[in-house]
Amino acid sequence: MSTAKDPSCSPERDLIFVEPVFHGKIWGGRRLQEEFGYQIPDGPVGECWAISAHPAGDCRVASGAFEGKRLSELWDGHRELFGGATGDRFPLLVKILDAEGDLSIQVHPDDAYAAEHEGGSLGKCECWYVLHADPGATIVVGQRARSREEFARKVEEGDWDGLLNEVPVHTGDFFQIDPGTVHAIKAGTMVLETQQSSDVTYRVWDYDRLQADGSKRELHLAQSLDVIDYDAEPISSGHVDAREADGVTELVSCERYAVERVRVAGERTLPPFRDFACASVVDGTGSAGGHAVGKGDHFVVPSGHGRLALAGRMELVVSYVPR
Repeated sequence: MSTAKDPSCSPERDLIFVEPVFHGKIWGGRRLQEEFGYQIPDGPVGECWAISAHPAGDCRVASGAFEGKRLSELWDGHRELFGGATGDRFPLLVKILDAEGDLSIQVHPDDAYAAEHEGGSLGKCECWYVLHADPGATIVVGQRARSREEFARKVEEGDWDGLLNEVPVHTGDFFQIDPGTVHAIKAGTMVLETQQSSDVTYRVWDYDRLQADGSKRELHLAQSLDVIDYDAEPISSGHVDAREADGVTELVSCERYAVERVRVAGERTLPPFRDFACASVVDGTGSAGGHAVGKGDHFVVPSGHGRLALAGRMELVVSYVPR
């Protein structure tokens, strides 16, 4: 990427480009290399932690005034970059997930449960913007049991078809996954995930598959039964119905984050963000804040950057913490 920057922006408030961190997964593949040109480790790689200050994948700044520093260091030592954002950790985590196989059937806790049972961790509210889905692909979002007892019974009976809410998935779909929602990304799907900065996952079922050493991955049925939202109504589609205005579509706005899809065909300028924003180029090429960018680039827009000038033909997913 170019190191040219917007001359009206000070070096300390320039866009902060970060280097992704990759994680091998039993269900992963090689599409992160094929689609984005990333240099990924050998073997099945399932996750690109694209913008993260989490200890399990703390991204390094690629260039500029803070080159070489970890994102967590900026949060701890340069809080002015993040405006009025509060908390003891960088609040967001942006990933790209490549599911060559099915992810486990899983559920995440809310903040209160995670704080009490997971050493003070945040809970995990997350959402998925579908970057690719093979023809006929499906995804699990929600379940049909109305009580803890009914859910446990269906698990014991192995009645997964009767329990799980499985829906078709298509490129461009969007799914909000609140804490307590049983879910699973399935084979042939790639998503950009925006979530709270948490790595707490409770596996309900992992298809009895074996890892390379012949063991099965740990399940967490007791914790899952604690946190599942038995009142949530299953959904039938991830189709985006929100109206696009000046190239911007609001995909979700909740307490933990707001996520927008931004389409650029020529020139577009986004208004200043209240605190900071995370941005991922998911298709095309162009420029952002005077930097040449392309598919697979990720950056933080710091507080004080001002309006974000975009140009080219590209699509971005932008997230921030609403106040």
